[in-house]
Amino acid sequence: MTSSSLLWGLCFGMIGFGFFLYGRRSQSIVPLACGVALMIFPYFISSIPWMIGVGVALMVIPFLISY
Repeated sequence: MTSSSLLWGLCFGMIGFGFFLYGRRSQSIVPLACGVALMIFPYFISSIPWMIGVGVALMVIPFLISY
């Protein structure tokens, strides 16, 4: 792991935690699931471009799906 992958993983993890808290408090499954996915996926993806692409896609999903 490089320092850039650690920093990107930390950023996506913090954003994911925010989505998770919002989804839990509003009792909405889409932001809750995306938040959990944002916190977990950096452990499985080591390529920085793929990590950024997947992270941005997971952050956009709650805005595209009306819940």
